[in-house]
Amino acid sequence: MTTVGILGGGQLARMLALSGAPLGLRFLVMDTASDACAGQFAPLLVGDYRDEAALAEFASKVDVVTFDFENVPAESAEWLAQRVPVFPNPRALAVAQDRLVEKTLFRELGIPVGAFADVASYEQLRDEVERLGGACILKTRRLGYDGKGQFRLRSVGDVDAAWEALGTQAETVGLIVEAFIPFERELSVVAVRGRDGEFRTWPLTENWHVDGVLSASLAPARIDEALARAAREHARKLAEALDYVGVFALELFHRDGQWLANEMAPRVHNSGHWTIEGAETSQFQNHLRAVLGLPLGDTRVLGHACMLNWIGEMPAATPVLQEAGGYWHDYGKEPRGGRKVGHATVRADDAEALAHALARIGVGLARQAQVAPVIARLTA
Repeated sequence: MTTVGILGGGQLARMLALSGAPLGLRFLVMDTASDACAGQFAPLLVGDYRDEAALAEFASKVDVVTFDFENVPAESAEWLAQRVPVFPNPRALAVAQDRLVEKTLFRELGIPVGAFADVASYEQLRDEVERLGGACILKTRRLGYDGKGQFRLRSVGDVDAAWEALGTQAETVGLIVEAFIPFERELSVVAVRGRDGEFRTWPLTENWHVDGVLSASLAPARIDEALARAAREHARKLAEALDYVGVFALELFHRDGQWLANEMAPRVHNSGHWTIEGAETSQFQNHLRAVLGLPLGDTRVLGHACMLNWIGEMPAATPVLQEAGGYWHDYGKEPRGGRKVGHATVRADDAEALAHALARIGVGLARQAQVAPVIARLTA
């Protein structure tokens, strides 16, 4: 029986383990926290990702390694790759961990991106903010996610505050400043590439964020087919350039009929959670199929689907579960401000039925603001 090792024990590892059960797979999860929620469904090895003794024990017990968390040290993935197959490969992980390297690769591949620049000093930040016209975002090159490690500047007058917030990290994780993009819509391509190079994508997903954290996702996105085809081609170029194996997400901004790439997530992705019930094959099972060298499953959507993220604490399940197409996911985490603790997926045969279901759920949970933009898109 094959044992899959997962570096990182959060909800993504948990859902990978659940989706792998029908394939007869075993799992071993490695995490720094003893209460990692994936440990509720798979054996958990607690250890530091840089501890070679812990990594050696992990490697000795698994047949293949993947990860659910892009901040696992790329050096640790490289160390493991010398002893056991690791997918996605450590290079893909390293590229996605550094925003400057990532955006430079996008540009080299002809994937459009907004203006950006490396920042090593206060003076350089001021110069670049002036060059970019004042409206921009200062970010850490490494370790930021869900809006963390970012500072929004509206003018040159915000440079002092931005440097006060993030300047101390210039010499540790590095900084990058990016032109602010007043995008019309934010979408993602969730894609999978197998060991044999087979490439598939799920239908484009439209996403809405609150305070930098994903709030809702809708699939399929209502987008012109020529634009959708271009987005899929951007994802294909990226996957082939990195010799990528597994699932990843390419996050895109849509503005004036054009795409601008935001970032890549080298793992199963929050905006693809709807695929568990809303697609022929989920992102989680296809990720496992890919890393094991198995045939990829069909990625077509089953009707229309919306995923709603639960942040901080779980709401009542009843308004979702009383819907014929309502599905509930509790990650088994302790409530905490800003923490992803669960999600729901709502599926329907057509857009009108999905809009009605979301409206009922919004009223039942007093979350009309969360569902309103999705309903507006479905009924436009």
